Amino acid sequence: MRGLRKSFGPINIINSIDLEIPHGELVVFVGPSGCGKSTLLRMIAGLEDITDGELRIGGVLCNGLAPKDRGIAMVFQSYALYPHKSVYDNMAFGLKITKAPKQQIESKVREAARILQMEHLLDRRPGQLSGGQRQRVAIGRAIVRNPQIFLFDEPLSNLDAALRVSTRAEIAKLHADLNATMIYVTHDQVEAMTLADRIVVLEAGNVRQIGMPLELYHLPETIFVAGFIGSPRMNFLEVDVAEASAEGVTVSQAGLDAVSIPVKGDEVRQGDRLVLGIRPEHLRTGVAAACLDVTVQLVERLGHETIVQTVAPGGQAITGLLGGEAMVSAGQGLTLHFAPENAHLFREDGQALRRRIVPEIVAMTRASRTVAPAGL
Repeated sequence: MRGLRKSFGPINIINSIDLEIPHGELVVFVGPSGCGKSTLLRMIAGLEDITDGELRIGGVLCNGLAPKDRGIAMVFQSYALYPHKSVYDNMAFGLKITKAPKQQIESKVREAARILQMEHLLDRRPGQLSGGQRQRVAIGRAIVRNPQIFLFDEPLSNLDAALRVSTRAEIAKLHADLNATMIYVTHDQVEAMTLADRIVVLEAGNVRQIGMPLELYHLPETIFVAGFIGSPRMNFLEVDVAEASAEGVTVSQAGLDAVSIPVKGDEVRQGDRLVLGIRPEHLRTGVAAACLDVTVQLVERLGHETIVQTVAPGGQAITGLLGGEAMVSAGQGLTLHFAPENAHLFREDGQALRRRIVPEIVAMTRASRTVAPAGL
């Protein structure tokens, strides 16, 4: 994609996107509702006209190509199955339309059914299948076309929680088995983190950051990305700069002891107002280098972990993710601790201050990506 843009009259939906996806990669478009991720996917599929820019698939300019000529197959949020046809006929329908030889149709449908472990379902109709099985039929219909690119438009949103987890695992296995290029759209950042080789975070038709899942988790470039990636979402606390240098920035606030965050503070001055970001899972009740005094408002016990909703002295809501045995109750005062290297600082314009040291896990992930085959 080069300068790809979509507008409806004066309203811009997609703003000049540049993105290259190598063969075999699984890329996830993620963002809140209305950010343009499904529109961008439909532009790739040929279901939406391109206002400006270039879209090339395998080196071929596709701006004016019909969807059937682009070498793509799309799996929709709704299963879009023919209720009066069997699973076999639903999967074979696209090949029959192109008048493919009967033997080829039989071979491709049987192979897709084997990959998806659906051989025993081929004679059933969609009404006799569960939601997860119907989605697998829709995926099988895409597989038989042997496309250059698989496009998934929020394919799990109609499934219940347990089916989402199992079907997500099936899609990840399918990607590894086929070594196929896949573009996957979701608003669920957990799906994005678990499936993607790379994530493209979109906001209001603009790309805010592109990177590997752990890279976006540990090194968000903006406050929007930091708040969107991670569940529960990152906590944000307005702080004042007490001291700044190239080695770190010391900040403080009511209820927060002065703490030096290891980011590059060359452009920060004493007295500046910044936003401190701390992920709930990095807050602990044990001793650590920095502490934050809060008041507990709500306790949610999930067995293996306890989510505490608290409020800081300045009125900011703070969520902590504690161990399942944490002895806390609503109304009590609590001191939460965190390691400074796990915290983030953002300017008022939302841009993150660069970290001095890249987390080891991110460095390892980047290194492995340079030597591992796509999709692994």
